[in-house]
Amino acid sequence: MNFMKLRISLLSVLMIGCSILPFQKEESNNDLLLAALGILATASDWVWDLPPGFPVPNVPSDNPMTKAKVELGRHLFNEKVLSGDETMSCGSCHIQSLAFADGKDFPTGITNDAHPRNSQHLSNVAYLPRLTWSNPKMSSLEIQARAPMFGESPIELGLSSNAFLDKLKSKSIYKTLFANAYGNAETAVNEQNVRFAIASFQRSMISGNSKYDQYAFRNNKSALNASEIRGLNLFNGEVAECFHCHGGFNFTDTSFHGGAQEEFFYHSNGIHDDAYYAARPSNKRGLYDLTGIAADTGKFRAPSLRNIGVTYPYMHDGSFMCDDANNPNITMGKTKTDCARDALTKVVDHYRSGGQNHSGKDATLIRAFTITNSQRDDMVNFLLTLTDDEFLTNPKFASPF
Repeated sequence: MNFMKLRISLLSVLMIGCSILPFQKEESNNDLLLAALGILATASDWVWDLPPGFPVPNVPSDNPMTKAKVELGRHLFNEKVLSGDETMSCGSCHIQSLAFADGKDFPTGITNDAHPRNSQHLSNVAYLPRLTWSNPKMSSLEIQARAPMFGESPIELGLSSNAFLDKLKSKSIYKTLFANAYGNAETAVNEQNVRFAIASFQRSMISGNSKYDQYAFRNNKSALNASEIRGLNLFNGEVAECFHCHGGFNFTDTSFHGGAQEEFFYHSNGIHDDAYYAARPSNKRGLYDLTGIAADTGKFRAPSLRNIGVTYPYMHDGSFMCDDANNPNITMGKTKTDCARDALTKVVDHYRSGGQNHSGKDATLIRAFTITNSQRDDMVNFLLTLTDDEFLTNPKFASPF
């Protein structure tokens, strides 16, 4: 049954109910109206406007996509009431112009304590079966939201109770938004619905209109120049073999959508050696922190390379950043592309060197290979074509405040 038919049917029920039960108290009619509005609110009116080549994302059955829920989530994602001192929001560490990363080695929460890992960008996060860098328990956006909201080590948004819900209820805009999304603002303003709405908004963050997408999926063969095409072939070739960890439409080996088999992997890419990890605290050793298995030391999830032109510094700890001379925040006249090109050159140099010796490193994936500097530059040029400028400025993802 489509949304309009459902609406007509429910309105008919309401009309019949009011006509055959004239003796009911006004409160009963109000309850019936609110119940019907709740059903209307949860009827999915969402239509995926997906780029060519993109599959339909997997959506939890208990949190279907709706336009009203996504709009509520957009507000909540940028709402500072969702922090203990009302100074930060999700959007404080996930900035649209940076593909919803934050450009820092490590983000800090309301207490200024540094997070142990880099802020991941949220481009196409709807397709990821596991969230965060190294926690396989984070299996959905709905679950993951609890960590920044209520986590104590580190403190991010720093909520310690549900008092923030009363603050949301006091704002007239949320009475409307929650009613639109869930049917009854008074009962709908609860912790779960806050997380579910934010998750719905995050799933709407689809990015698929980069120069590469124009070339590969929109039949615009002039979208890439000769150097970028050579870099694409190297990326997918048997010399560099980048595609093993960064393959598919989302450029990661961790991807899931409806009808596909769920797969997720963690890798050690040799950016640090055993001595480095031996000296790290227990929250900086990768997958080992969760499993306690020595072979999992230094293993992290391979991120999507989508929008990589703005998501520096790279790696889970920001190991690869441009020099100050190419950093637009430091040197006048430099651009994000200048910084990304510099940092990505370091990344490719790291991989072609084979990285550092580390017992957890998969030598079949991370091993030295031979390419010229010119070929390295071609690969960097290709990687820069994965940035979707439309996504970075699309008003439907922007803060409403």
